[in-house]
Amino acid sequence: MATVQWRPEVNALTTPQSYRAVHVPRNVIGIADLAARIAQKHPEWNEKMVQMMISSLMEEIQFALINGDQVTIANAFTFRLSFAARLDTPDDPLPPAEEVLRVSVTASRPFAETIQKLVQLERLPMIEKLPLVNSAEDTVLKLHDVLSGQGLLRLRGSDLAFNPAQAGCGCLIAGTRSGSTAQTRFGLISNSEITVLPDIPAQDDLWNNEYTLSVSTKYTENGTLRTGIYRRRLRVPLTMTQGEEAGILTDHSSSPHVTVTDAELSGAAETVRVQAVLDLRDSVLLLNLIDLKEGGRQGETVRVAADGPFVLQGFAGSTLASLSLTVNSFAQLTQMIRSKYSGRLVDVLTVRAGS
Repeated sequence: MATVQWRPEVNALTTPQSYRAVHVPRNVIGIADLAARIAQKHPEWNEKMVQMMISSLMEEIQFALINGDQVTIANAFTFRLSFAARLDTPDDPLPPAEEVLRVSVTASRPFAETIQKLVQLERLPMIEKLPLVNSAEDTVLKLHDVLSGQGLLRLRGSDLAFNPAQAGCGCLIAGTRSGSTAQTRFGLISNSEITVLPDIPAQDDLWNNEYTLSVSTKYTENGTLRTGIYRRRLRVPLTMTQGEEAGILTDHSSSPHVTVTDAELSGAAETVRVQAVLDLRDSVLLLNLIDLKEGGRQGETVRVAADGPFVLQGFAGSTLASLSLTVNSFAQLTQMIRSKYSGRLVDVLTVRAGS
């Protein structure tokens, strides 16, 4: 059983200073997740049917409250309405409902006591002031989490400013398999934004195109060095030539999770993105080719549930008609996308015509 995580935070409303315990959620669970869990425990129930039942329950509770009822689910929750309004006289009109009406949900005592009895608590360390990188964007391709030597890398966040001349302060780009380089070519350096012309360290194999980024600074001249690590991985664009194989969609592995084996190309070169999306409901990967603009053109989706060869079709207007690839390690690829990429992994790939 997983633990319930919490961490102490400063309570700014007390003097002398005190601290409060703050719950740190592991995940945000929605209707689809709940339905999947229920269906797994009760195989006789269809997952989509369970999802519809939960949604219907929420609709009925909402309908009951709109009709002025209070809803009590025995040993679980009570849904009730209340008003947050002050009237100077009993005859004063009530302000509009969107200003004064409140909806509250209260857990029953047995429900709460069961959780309190079974839960295991885990204390996390306090969060100190650190550089926080919220986004990283390549300024040429206009794509997030792409690390290209052709353009600037724009970092946005908070508490980012550092003095490049101060020992230990700076920006570090490191390969997840090998190599790291302290960056030296900066444009803007401010608390909210840093632009850097990246110096990208080489890794052991060409398919090792996954990198991490960190920013280190001191907030006072003699202060402690603080390092913030960007939570997402950066990926370098890959290149392949017709007639040659190339590894893609891989992390620090010594062999590629996916190998491109052939391409049908009608021009000199074409740059596309190869997308892999994890479908947790069916335990499959959805692979397709997409263009360089989020929400843009895309090829037909191919469902992948095991190792083997697959063909991805191009999209309208692309000179790349198809891309043939082989999934070498479905299990490792799936685990990587789930644990490191929040269910979606994309590689930029330039395909060049063979001689």
